[in-house]
Amino acid sequence: MSARGDDGSGTDMDTSGADTEGASDLPRAVRLAWGLTEPGSRGPRRGLSLEKILDTAIEVADAEGAAALSMARLAKELGFTTMSLYRYVKSKDELIELISDRVVGPAPHIEPGMPWRDALAQWATAEYAALMRHRWWLHLSLGGVPPTGPNNIAWLESGLGCLADTPLSPPLRFQIVLNTSLYVIGRARFAADFEAASATVSPEDAAALEYPVLLPRLLDPATFPHLTAAVANGTFDGDPDVDWDDADFTFALGLLLDGIEKLIDTHR
Repeated sequence: MSARGDDGSGTDMDTSGADTEGASDLPRAVRLAWGLTEPGSRGPRRGLSLEKILDTAIEVADAEGAAALSMARLAKELGFTTMSLYRYVKSKDELIELISDRVVGPAPHIEPGMPWRDALAQWATAEYAALMRHRWWLHLSLGGVPPTGPNNIAWLESGLGCLADTPLSPPLRFQIVLNTSLYVIGRARFAADFEAASATVSPEDAAALEYPVLLPRLLDPATFPHLTAAVANGTFDGDPDVDWDDADFTFALGLLLDGIEKLIDTHR
């Protein structure tokens, strides 16, 4: 099966090392994602494939949001009957599981020999960019199941590779990569939600809700001395020439990397 990036370009996923003979007990979505099984053989072959269904689902979600995803909606977009799609994807839940891996695209290339801090920063920034290109992904309900698709596994491998030359144990490396990813996902979700909420507020209300305008009207300096001081010192005065979303992401990522660096130093 071809693992595609968000730009639609295909990258062949090598599953030759997988245990295909012992894969029959794996969940069907996992087998489909890794190319360890084929969709139903009775489906229409001309113009329809699992890859085509998944790519179309991503296009629909990019244009209309995840709420628009349904088997009937996809069938209409593809020009086939809904029953035809069920021969390839047995349910909407299976569809969501498959596109949640496909949408993140291939893992980033990290130059061998790059210092761990630069490598992990590049990895985290690439993940943030991938998620922000498909913001609807941030609100998919995946049932708490760990990602098992080939793209997500490749991202995990890439993240662990960033720490390969550190003295940390493999369990600690895994915890660092996991928590770095959780920061990225949380920050992306906040940015996406904030942007969506801002789009529904009128310019007049948005101006009135700006902290430099709002807080002085609400705060009693005796009760909120620290917030009052923050407002007075221009903490919330934005610079129109600064992309604060990127700046905040980079700042907090730097704090996270500082903590990881301290942990690495204690293990030298």
